[in-house]
Amino acid sequence: MKAMILRKARPIEENPLETVEVPEPTPGPDEIRIKVRACGVCHTDLHTVEGELALPRLPVIPGHQIVGAVDQLGADVTRFRLGDRVGVAWLYSSCEQCDFCQRGLENLCDQARFTGLHADGGYAQYTVVPAAFAYPIPPGFPDLQAAPLLCAGVIGYRSLRLSEIQPGERLGLFGFGASAHVTIQVARHWGCEVFVFTRSEEHRQLARELGAAWVGGARDEPPALLDSAITFAPAGWIVLEALRVLRKGGTVAINAIHMSPIPEMKYSLIYGERTLRSVANMARQDAEELLQLAAQIPIRTEVEVYPLAEANRVLQRLKDRQVRGAAVLEIPE
Repeated sequence: MKAMILRKARPIEENPLETVEVPEPTPGPDEIRIKVRACGVCHTDLHTVEGELALPRLPVIPGHQIVGAVDQLGADVTRFRLGDRVGVAWLYSSCEQCDFCQRGLENLCDQARFTGLHADGGYAQYTVVPAAFAYPIPPGFPDLQAAPLLCAGVIGYRSLRLSEIQPGERLGLFGFGASAHVTIQVARHWGCEVFVFTRSEEHRQLARELGAAWVGGARDEPPALLDSAITFAPAGWIVLEALRVLRKGGTVAINAIHMSPIPEMKYSLIYGERTLRSVANMARQDAEELLQLAAQIPIRTEVEVYPLAEANRVLQRLKDRQVRGAAVLEIPE
């Protein structure tokens, strides 16, 4: 099968992903094999390829926003049938036994494995995943439009929950890429007023189209204080800007798996019972709830589509903040 494989982490400008032919994977017990049709491109893929995340194995096939059809069933699989359309997200598996897993916090499991990091992902024609960690894709979402929901959408939804935003309140989104452009649609569905902080004029225009009440830069003064905020950009200084415009008792959720250091700050920025919290990975509940909600709203994903062979170029565009909405690789038959 065709795949884009990472043998050694390098700057994306050096085109570290190689186009190769590798054997098709075979599902083991309780696993399914998926014929991949689309795979979203994520900042986490960029952090993986450039070595900003510790790489537990090499070579590895990146990609964790996967949509395709089940084409082989491992022994004992009853959850899916051949031909079912399914999605795969960042969480590949967890131990399901530890205290975190038992408390519904499998995203914090010390034995968690992640798609495109510990296990080969979706920059390939086929991939294998535990059946318990795959998700039915609701009808009405074409493959290319569904792919960004599997990470950008899911982690944005978890960030919304952890920001403690309530229906009708005022939410700030710092950065407006793939995740934020899905998040704003859920927040608007909940009746929230949304302020978007981004420097890209193209991203500002998309935010307005999706219902932002105000757009500006991270250092600008919004018309009112925020009840909650989510930072998407992997830049530590933005956290301080979010706290600066947050009301007392509000929460800032940091949506980043890798980020530059947060600068030293005055205590007054967080005083007044403000909360600052990270968002770590995702749980299956997040994916299941977001996919149901996406169908109800319905969420519209803005996508730029590229062939699999251009994965390096797409990641370069993502790094340079040139992607409007989300980037998706279309996988060849």
